[in-house]
Amino acid sequence: MAPAKVSGFYKHGNDWFFNAGLPSDLTIIVDGVNFHLHKFPLMSKCGKIASIFEELKSTHDKIFTTKLEEFPGGPDAFLFAAKFCYGIRVEFTARNIIMVYCAADFLEMTDEYGEDNLLLKSENFLHKNVLRNWKDCILALQSCESCMPRAEKLHILKKCLNAVSMMVCTDPSLFGWPMMMYGSLQSPGGSSLWNGINTGARIRSAESDWWFEDISYFSVGLFERLIKTMEERGIRCELLAGAIMYYARKYLPGLGRWQSTQGGKARTVASFSLTPATVDQKVLLESIETLLPKKKGKSFCRFLLGLLRVASILGVNQTCQDSLERRIGMQLELASLDGLLIPSYSDSDTLYNTDCVERIVHHFVSLESGLTLFSPPSLDLESSPSSEPSRKVARLMDSYLAEVASDVNLKPVKLRTLAEDLPESSRPLHDGLYRALDIYFKAHPWLSDGEKEELCNIIDYRKLSVDACAHASQNERLPLRVILQVLFFAQMHLRMALAGCLNVLEAESAPTGQGEIAGNATAGQIVQRDGWVTVVRENRVLKVDMEKMRSRVGELEEEFSKIKQEMKRVTKSHSSLSSPRLVARKFGCKLLAKSSDAQTDVAGSTGPTPRPSVEQACSSRNSRHRKSFSLF
Repeated sequence: MAPAKVSGFYKHGNDWFFNAGLPSDLTIIVDGVNFHLHKFPLMSKCGKIASIFEELKSTHDKIFTTKLEEFPGGPDAFLFAAKFCYGIRVEFTARNIIMVYCAADFLEMTDEYGEDNLLLKSENFLHKNVLRNWKDCILALQSCESCMPRAEKLHILKKCLNAVSMMVCTDPSLFGWPMMMYGSLQSPGGSSLWNGINTGARIRSAESDWWFEDISYFSVGLFERLIKTMEERGIRCELLAGAIMYYARKYLPGLGRWQSTQGGKARTVASFSLTPATVDQKVLLESIETLLPKKKGKSFCRFLLGLLRVASILGVNQTCQDSLERRIGMQLELASLDGLLIPSYSDSDTLYNTDCVERIVHHFVSLESGLTLFSPPSLDLESSPSSEPSRKVARLMDSYLAEVASDVNLKPVKLRTLAEDLPESSRPLHDGLYRALDIYFKAHPWLSDGEKEELCNIIDYRKLSVDACAHASQNERLPLRVILQVLFFAQMHLRMALAGCLNVLEAESAPTGQGEIAGNATAGQIVQRDGWVTVVRENRVLKVDMEKMRSRVGELEEEFSKIKQEMKRVTKSHSSLSSPRLVARKFGCKLLAKSSDAQTDVAGSTGPTPRPSVEQACSSRNSRHRKSFSLF
């Protein structure tokens, strides 16, 4: 007994056959693939096939052959429709729904050619299942590339894009099971329930960037359509900028270092199994530039500089490059030094692309910003409204000049042009310019004194600080004439600062009303002299300290002299207490002279000789005194 043939479709080479036991009487060619079918099942469901059969009826051929040009979805979509016409069970999925919908519309499979036809079934599945589910909507959009024109005509694409935009604005935890798959699925506690079943999935708090990874699988054209749709629906521009930056960083690997570090891993639906889209990097960059919002922010400016660097590598069109340079120039105060150091990828001899930076600075000077900041705290915003943008850019350019000055191929004209692009008022100090020139002279020792003097003309010596003047006066790389000018202005600054400080002292010592007037008159002049006033004030403080020390030393010397005099007095008093004359005087005694002295006095006396009685009495009295003294 021969085995029974299985009823259904089978493929042989590049041809599809239906195993029905009847010979085929209709051949339909779709994109080079031949479908050998039967006319009655298809004519009963497809208005397109019925009309084609009526046209081919006059040929009287046993097998009718027709070719369907530009069939949406290709051979796969037609095979799905053919199975439906033969009554074979088919399955609608998010991956094939748009393709099947477009094929049913192309074949005119409406209710006029059969109740509950394929077009109605496709439409019902799209609205009831796909448009209400984030995961299915993303899958449907990614799989619609093969039938994009027909989907656009039927407004299917617009419906899906609107559905995605609406769900982006909604808490993802409200979408049901698919959204529970975002992030970590580990559930040590607090797992969620779905239809009463413990899923083990831990619900994470909703974050504004949860959808970035999912839409990054779209093609460039579809991604562009989605961003424009979101913008029309009022999605915040910082979210759109974040999605664009994420998409660009994924397909332009060179942008990784220009994007601020993102915390956490990429969040996506685990069961998607999507493959990244195949993109042309040049087309991608040119498309992204048109999608970027007209805003400014520190991370956003760093991203723009990264785009400009990649654009110079890929060789994008001039319009795109000019637009990027203009965007960066309008927010140059938020740029960083490493972002401006763009290598030169052309035939230029210089190490860095200084021409590009010169154009950016020109845009900053010539164009008014007109850009508003992103809403904080998105995109790592760091701005200081109290600081003038021109001064920030001046400091940035001084640092840039110091970096590129070591390039031996950098021409003096280019260095001077970069330094003079900014207005004079943007630099309150010229220390940065002096540092850049010093580095340039060190890297270019062959420059003549004339060339060095010409470059030094960009420096205003009146705006050099004390330290810069001190360094310049001893710098052997500077021409002698420049050193003399520095010393002259340094001396002039010092004199002016001294005069200003004296004016302030006079104002402080003057009456209240006059002091205020004088102080206000000289305050502005002193502030402009910068470091010189600091030196004068330090000298003044040092002088006051020395005066205090001198007075203290005087006090100590005076105290020391008093102590010395007191010690002498005490020493003298002690020596007097040990003297015999002082003791005798204290007790009312009179000391006698020595015997030799007495004899001399007696012999030399010219007076009359006393009587014996009197002499004896005196001698007896003297003898008693001697005894008393000897006893003492």
